Amino acid sequence: MKLHGTTILAVRHKGKVAVAGDGQVTLNNIVIKHKAKKVRRIYNDKIIVGFAGATADALNLSERLEKKLERYNGNLMRSAVELARDWRTDKYLRRLEAIMIAVDDKDMFVISGNGDVIEPDEGVMGIGSGGAGAQAAATALIRNTDMDAAGIVKEAMKIAGSICVFTNDVITIEEL
Repeated sequence: MKLHGTTILAVRHKGKVAVAGDGQVTLNNIVIKHKAKKVRRIYNDKIIVGFAGATADALNLSERLEKKLERYNGNLMRSAVELARDWRTDKYLRRLEAIMIAVDDKDMFVISGNGDVIEPDEGVMGIGSGGAGAQAAATALIRNTDMDAAGIVKEAMKIAGSICVFTNDVITIEEL
């Protein structure tokens, strides 16, 4: 039995950043939960994280990121790099199966167990099964509409949910 899919999307636009996640959890070919919360605020509500992958692993990584943020006085870049380094080199952490997006008021990163800390070129990042579709939709909306960041993530997530069977339309949005 394998848990599948999720879609997380982050957009920085017009001085705001919004992160959205769908609520669907799928076990093999069955939807077992419709309203999971995969996006949350950490570090005194100054950082938003969204995760895809095994839930326990993602929550573990989120807690570790928060400890790094406390250690490095809220410096997201330094904390993300240190987390990725630990994740890649630690024997226990290497087994964790998750990927995360972390954003604050100035930075946005995808952090992975491969040691990746990736900052987007255009202020749009999508991860998970519907991440590419959501990212493409958000990019088109940024370029061709006058919508704000929250509106863009909401519409892009609806589009991703219409084409990805592992993504639903129960969306959590956090904004800075």
